[in-house]
Amino acid sequence: MIPGFRNILVVRTDRMGDMVLTIPAMRALKTKYPGARLSVWISASTRDLVDGLPFIDEVIVQEANLGWIGYLGLIARLRRSRFDLAVIFHTKQKTNLACFLAGVPVRLGYLNSKCGFFLTHPVKDERHFGIKHELDYCLDLLKMVGVENADPRLELGFNQAADKWADRIVRELAGLGPLVALHPDASCPTRHWPVDSFALVSARLSRELNARVVIVGGPTTRPFAARIPGIDLTGQFSLAQLVAFIKRCSLLISNDSGPVHLAAATGTPVISLFLRKQPGINPERWKPLSANAVLLLNKPGEEIVVGPDNHVLSGRYDSITPDEVFDAAARLLANKF
Repeated sequence: MIPGFRNILVVRTDRMGDMVLTIPAMRALKTKYPGARLSVWISASTRDLVDGLPFIDEVIVQEANLGWIGYLGLIARLRRSRFDLAVIFHTKQKTNLACFLAGVPVRLGYLNSKCGFFLTHPVKDERHFGIKHELDYCLDLLKMVGVENADPRLELGFNQAADKWADRIVRELAGLGPLVALHPDASCPTRHWPVDSFALVSARLSRELNARVVIVGGPTTRPFAARIPGIDLTGQFSLAQLVAFIKRCSLLISNDSGPVHLAAATGTPVISLFLRKQPGINPERWKPLSANAVLLLNKPGEEIVVGPDNHVLSGRYDSITPDEVFDAAARLLANKF
């Protein structure tokens, strides 16, 4: 086992869901080394998820479209900080190289083709097999620095202003029925359940359950929201506000995407639609970790199969039916509302 540390850097510069699933590992490091300073290097788009967490001492934000001048400046900042351990969860050539050039003596991460030779303590990268959940892969990586039996509980930062904003929005949406959020978007089109199917479910929720249906997501979700009956809030809130709003919903229905992990972390019941089941992009690795989560999967033989460039080779987008989604929603809402 590697000896103790006093100044730790955690690197996770990718998307929302990945960050949510790494937070338990951050907390585990601080629990193991309570006297250490814990800094996290993250992308600007996920900062709201960690701001205010008591076990994080510093947030280093990587702005979008970081150029070479900005990259070299970031390396200089890391070098000045004199970290004695870097745990690199998001494997990229630039993150591994930066920690090497910053002179971090212990560099822990995954051994793969993305400059894994810059690591002092590489761990064989088996995430692409999708045998475990991403959260478990993150915690397993820490075993090399003495972290065992870590608490897997999900946790998010708290933003008081966002909380007040969400309270106001929910009051404005006041009604007798449940508040249901729909997220019809995802970063990859191969995860998109048909918008017309979302529309059918939304209409039934409003008509049969008197639900207040709200479509959530970023600006890219707006074209989908225009085709779904409900209240369109896409592109109108920050990530912190989205977290606070989902926390107040009775249910979230979403493609396999980051918001399902926000729901799991806030305790909101969630229906997650998985169209793919290939190793590494399968529900075993990316399902929402919640007792209030329902996974709906494409039927056997109808899963979306993609090639190396995400080109669809086979499968159906409409294998999951609107009736299945509505029935699952009705069951969850019967327990929640």
